[in-house]
Amino acid sequence: MIVLRDLFKVRLDRPSIATIGTFDGVHLGHQKILKSLISNSKKSSLKSILITFDPHPRKILDPNSKIELINTIDEKVDVLKKLGLDYLVIHEFSKNFSNIDAEEFVKILIDKLNIKKLIVGYDHRFGKNRSADINDLKEFGNKYGFEVIEISAFDIEEIKISSTKIRSSLQNGKIEICRKYTGFNFKLSGNVVRGMSRGNKIGFPTANIQVVDKNKIIPKNGVYLVSSEIDKKLYYGMLNIGYNPTFGNHEKSIEVNFFDFNSNLYNKTLTIEFIKYIREEIEFKSVDELIKKLNSDREYCLKHINSIINN
Repeated sequence: MIVLRDLFKVRLDRPSIATIGTFDGVHLGHQKILKSLISNSKKSSLKSILITFDPHPRKILDPNSKIELINTIDEKVDVLKKLGLDYLVIHEFSKNFSNIDAEEFVKILIDKLNIKKLIVGYDHRFGKNRSADINDLKEFGNKYGFEVIEISAFDIEEIKISSTKIRSSLQNGKIEICRKYTGFNFKLSGNVVRGMSRGNKIGFPTANIQVVDKNKIIPKNGVYLVSSEIDKKLYYGMLNIGYNPTFGNHEKSIEVNFFDFNSNLYNKTLTIEFIKYIREEIEFKSVDELIKKLNSDREYCLKHINSIINN
């Protein structure tokens, strides 16, 4: 997959088939569109292209709304690389870009990408104020000589998958819903920074994670079973998101205790995969009670890891 930035600077001579969207989460509904895109590209000998945007359009169009991303742009690129696309075009979304009307935008796609077919979801809207829909797109297709292919919604158990539903599941600690709707574990990347070193003192040393992208969604506070690849080896651990109420912290932190690991992680960048929500964060009456619960959490996690490995 070739990654190109700035739609206006792209010029493709080979005819193409494209789709457009933010595709936050790259969920199964998105994947349905992309599979159709790639399948059609091979049947028609066309180059497959996804046009996506960074930053998220809502951040520009409604600056007061706090949009929390399932994927950072780098995470999205990593997922898309595995799907078999020919090109990914990442265009900077701006106020000026949002003011381009629908027909002018279609002309740009034809001029820059030599589009012969366009695949979009059933609810796709585009152009200034999102004024145009699938029917308008089909009219433009007839006018300018390209085919429009409409993809229906993707349902799981009669529930339409959406990025909004996935964000809600993460905010409620329902990690398994995220995995069910995307096909992969939720990931969180960050730098390991120095903390209070309390974990060392109680026998549970932790790596304190500082998330790099401030727009990245952080799951519900609590304890999770997680994994991370460190120096090409997979480690499991338990991660806490919250305020460490037993110690009276006032700042939110993300700390992970890896099992059977004792190397220095300071200044490393880790990517954490969330496997299972274990429990809510609890304020214990004493440090001894906390240690007892952490030992119990560890045993629970190790049993779950064994079930993963043996299945």
